[in-house]
Amino acid sequence: MSDAASPSVPAKRVLLAKPRGYCAGVDRAVQTVEQALDHYGAPVYVRKQIVHNLHVVRSLEARGAVFVEENDEVPEGSIVVFSAHGVAPEVHAEAASRNLRAIDATCPLVTKVHHEARRFAAEDYDIVLIGHQGHEEVVGTTGEAPESITLVDGPADVANVEVRDPERVVWLSQTTLSVDETMETVAALRQKFPLLQSPPSDDICYATQNRQAAVKAIAPQVELFLVVGSVNSSNSVRMVEVARAAGAGQAYLIDNAEQIQPEWLAGVSTVGLSSGASVPEVLVREVAEWLAARGWSDLVEVAHTEERLVFALPQELRRDLKLAAKK
Repeated sequence: MSDAASPSVPAKRVLLAKPRGYCAGVDRAVQTVEQALDHYGAPVYVRKQIVHNLHVVRSLEARGAVFVEENDEVPEGSIVVFSAHGVAPEVHAEAASRNLRAIDATCPLVTKVHHEARRFAAEDYDIVLIGHQGHEEVVGTTGEAPESITLVDGPADVANVEVRDPERVVWLSQTTLSVDETMETVAALRQKFPLLQSPPSDDICYATQNRQAAVKAIAPQVELFLVVGSVNSSNSVRMVEVARAAGAGQAYLIDNAEQIQPEWLAGVSTVGLSSGASVPEVLVREVAEWLAARGWSDLVEVAHTEERLVFALPQELRRDLKLAAKK
């Protein structure tokens, strides 16, 4: 694999986006379940999918993780891990009432949005949350200040937004949205509410932005763009939309190499390839191998941004690991 595009364009090649795959929040969440299993032993219960990727979930299930929808499915006194998408305060309260030993694997960037929601609600702002109805992250953030938050799902939804005081309105967003569409929604909101406040810093996470930017850089050069990711992964779905909007001839979301349709490759000389922030690298490698076996053997990694961010494990798990190390 070469580090940059070669001057001569091969007949068939794959442009592999960098960065791709696991972000720091996903890596932390998956490690949390793995280390909890190592330390406490199976079963370790996980509320919702720890990250939105079926391969990851199945791999952790094979090690003894038990995935549930709600806390009442967890035996009293057991360990439960909350997913990277975050939970509402009532979920913590439910866990405490059942004497569950909760480990909160919420991504720190989602936790930041939760803090913002609580702060602006305490300051009596109406909060317009840009996001997708029913997404776990949106449910968790809304739960921080349900009386103050109104959800808006894209620019077309802005007309439905009503607030108490147009001079005290602020927007927040789900962390995994399309940067471009979010800014379109903000522009529409600002047209309706000229005094709209913005969060202290952009809520869309660094990894979402970096992966979308890498896709944008590659998309105009390819006839086909493949994004590895699950259909319930918001950031993966957005990457496909970005690829199409940025000029890729066609773009598809696939869970793995088995989902590639051979007819997609008809007349294609260059394929773009990336993966969502909850996708392990092994799935990307399998897609690259599938393509190589069919003639797309020249793999060119196109680097856009270097990522070095690492998040510490949840404090509850770190505490128990530290105590065990002292024994």
